[in-house]
This record gives sequence, structure tokens and C-alpha cells, in this order.
Amino acid sequence: MALEIERKFLLVNEEWKKLAEGKLYRQGYLSTHEARAVRVRTVGTSAHLTIKGASEGAARIEFEYEIPLDQANEMLDSLCQRPIIEKTRYKIKHGQHLWEVDEFHGVNEGLFLAEVELQSESERVELPEWVGAEVTGDAAYYNASLIASPFTTWSADAQRR
Repeated sequence: MALEIERKFLLVNEEWKKLAEGKLYRQGYLSTHEARAVRVRTVGTSAHLTIKGASEGAARIEFEYEIPLDQANEMLDSLCQRPIIEKTRYKIKHGQHLWEVDEFHGVNEGLFLAEVELQSESERVELPEWVGAEVTGDAAYYNASLIASPFTTWSADAQRR
């Protein structure tokens, strides 16, 4: 069984942008349910189909398979729920960990999230100075949730939390 363990955070500034070049990601969901999600994602010339189980704390079951780019694009264009998630992802090494910072576009414009994958939920992680409040486990920040409730539709108070 594949297990993904990650913590997710909001950002307090844009200092991280100086540390890496970003890549455009397009992803869509073939199915979203509280117990599972099936995602199609493209990055450059590669594409993947990912199946994720429900989150339990910072962990969840995850299976990922490479698929042909043309098939992924067809799924994104014709089968996936709307809206498609578009974001630029930056990968930044800090301490012993690789951080992924997502800058969302389109209907999720204005949302920035940082996440770090861990080997165990008890693993200690050094937080960069550009990391703010932790939102691990807050379903509003799951990519699958952002198609049903895009960031630009949130109240101003919710956007500032």
C-alpha cells in the first residue's frame, strides 16, 4: 500500500518565489468523494492518473500511474469535473525537506499553499520563514474541494484565515 503523508500551510510572504522556477500544472478530477478522489494531472510533457483515499490526519492512501499525455489532455478537456485546477508549482529545498509551493490560477487565483511530504506523521520538519498557519486536514484547502468551492468565491474573511 502506498501512503502519502504531507502537511499543508498558508504562506506569509512571497520570499519563496526567489528560490525556484515554477512549472504549470493542470489537473482535473474524474471523481471526488469524501472517501476517495481520482485525479488526472499534466506537467509539461508528462501525465499521471492518481487515486487518493480519505485523509486521516496528515496521511492517506495514494496510488499514481503514468499515462499518455494525449489521453490525459482528452480526459481534462472532456471528462473531468469543472473547473480544472491550474497552478504553478515551485519546488524548494529547505533543511532536510523538499517543499512544494502552489500558486493557483483561474477561479482559485490568490491562493498560495505550501506542502511538505514526510516519512511519518511524527517526523520533525523545519518550517521556512515564509510559511504561516498550518491547514493540514482543513478540507477547504484540498484541491478536490477547490473545484466545488473555488477560492475566489470565499468571503474576504475566509480568504484571510
